[in-house]
Amino acid sequence: MVKNLFIPIISQEKKKEENPGSVEFQVFNFTNKIRRLTSHLELHRKDYLSQRGLRKILGKRQRLLSYLSKKKNGIRYKNLINQLDIRESQIC
Repeated sequence: MVKNLFIPIISQEKKKEENPGSVEFQVFNFTNKIRRLTSHLELHRKDYLSQRGLRKILGKRQRLLSYLSKKKNGIRYKNLINQLDIRESQIC
């Protein structure tokens, strides 16, 4: 049920973003996966394999955001953070 909420957002993002390998698009996809796994874990608290997968995806997203903020462009980083409504990284 939660998966259906993200399909229109992904289709809009795919039209706007031409390169699915870009950092912004990858962070967008990881954020959607994180939201789906979080809602799953609210129902299934003892699903430890999903918890591990969630931690791995969080780490990947954190590394991409760190790359974007340091090596690419800080403005793109700020826009992406605001667009996806996620917190700014405390560890830089």
